[in-house]
Amino acid sequence: MKNIDCAKLKVTNPIELKKIPTFIDVATSEKKKEKELQKNREKLSKLQDKMYAHNKYGVLICLQGMDTAGKDSLIREVFKEFNARGVVVHSFKTPNSTELEHDYLWRHYLALPEKGKFSVFNRTHYENVLVTRVHPNYILNENIPGINSVEDITEAFWENRFKSINAFEEHIAANGVIILKFYLHLSKEEQRQRLLRRLETEKHNWKFSPGDLKERELWDAYQKCYEEAINKTSKEHAPWYVVPADNKETCRYLVAKTILETLEKYTDIKEPELENEVKENIKMYHDKLASEK
Repeated sequence: MKNIDCAKLKVTNPIELKKIPTFIDVATSEKKKEKELQKNREKLSKLQDKMYAHNKYGVLICLQGMDTAGKDSLIREVFKEFNARGVVVHSFKTPNSTELEHDYLWRHYLALPEKGKFSVFNRTHYENVLVTRVHPNYILNENIPGINSVEDITEAFWENRFKSINAFEEHIAANGVIILKFYLHLSKEEQRQRLLRRLETEKHNWKFSPGDLKERELWDAYQKCYEEAINKTSKEHAPWYVVPADNKETCRYLVAKTILETLEKYTDIKEPELENEVKENIKMYHDKLASEK
């Protein structure tokens, strides 16, 4: 299997999405990719158990991508070996009435990972500079002072949102949250094929919505907004990775590999050691329990 350097997927300089491939050949079979993914997710599961005992870091995995990019299946396949207590998935949809009574980051703060746990955001706080930018009328639902019409939403408004998001991520990173953000980079043609399969396969019909076609018409606008959001918010403490997503198996493998390689750099994550007094008396505790037979 071709060795892929996941560091090359990391955004460290301004990018143009149209110049980044949506498919990468790893020169192996689907079966082999599944086998490699299995190895990585087993390692991740063991590492998460260690992190739970260590109780100092949380991990935030952010997944963004166009419709049909494969976010749901990626979550299922990458995290399936985890202890249920160790990972929580949050799928952020249109804000409800309660969420709209607070600032746009409020609901994301509530979903941040506890120490020792993973939170996976399926769609993220970046929806607030993506879908709302393509559909600025959605901003009016937030009832923000000074924003009374779409005409009031200036470039300065979006710049302030980027600054707020960067500050949010800098704050949580400084307090022990390891942040990894993945853009699943799908081609427009592959999206067309996946939408067709939803229509042609009866058991997948439920996944299709006429709204998918309306959003598809706005493909170029979304690409522009994604590109700007990624360029303005990929930081060393909260990096973006642009992952080719035309092949789902390869995409899953690369995401799992990136997470694992990142976490393995945290050499301070260790299971806590017993206090010396407990260590010295382990045999006594054992004998006491054994004698109760």
